[in-house]
Amino acid sequence: MDKLCSIRTAAAHFDLPISTLHYWERRGLISPRRRGGQRCYDATQLYRIALIKQWRFLGRLSLEEIGVLLAGRTAAHDWHDTVVERIALVDKEIQELEAAGAYLRHLLTCRQDVPEQCAHFRSGHPIPL
Repeated sequence: MDKLCSIRTAAAHFDLPISTLHYWERRGLISPRRRGGQRCYDATQLYRIALIKQWRFLGRLSLEEIGVLLAGRTAAHDWHDTVVERIALVDKEIQELEAAGAYLRHLLTCRQDVPEQCAHFRSGHPIPL
């Protein structure tokens, strides 16, 4: 018989609320077994939980995107397309964060006591006067 892990143990192990596992189940992302009316997970489902958590938090994927990845290749969509799209969004976000960091570093070194008087700021924000 397969070893099974209770939902409480799985939630604690992955530092997730039990309600998250319930939600993922309702979305069709995970499929726990039932033992005595309780949700339990085998090794395959535990690895799936780990993968979903990694995709959510590290890959920054939505649950819809995760559903596509878990479905694999279908006639309508190739999961590779979803990953390529996510990479483009992450790259854009990286550029925006780098620009924000550069601006904030400049702000720390600006010689103006009032930030809106900063020549660097003003040169990048022409006004209609």
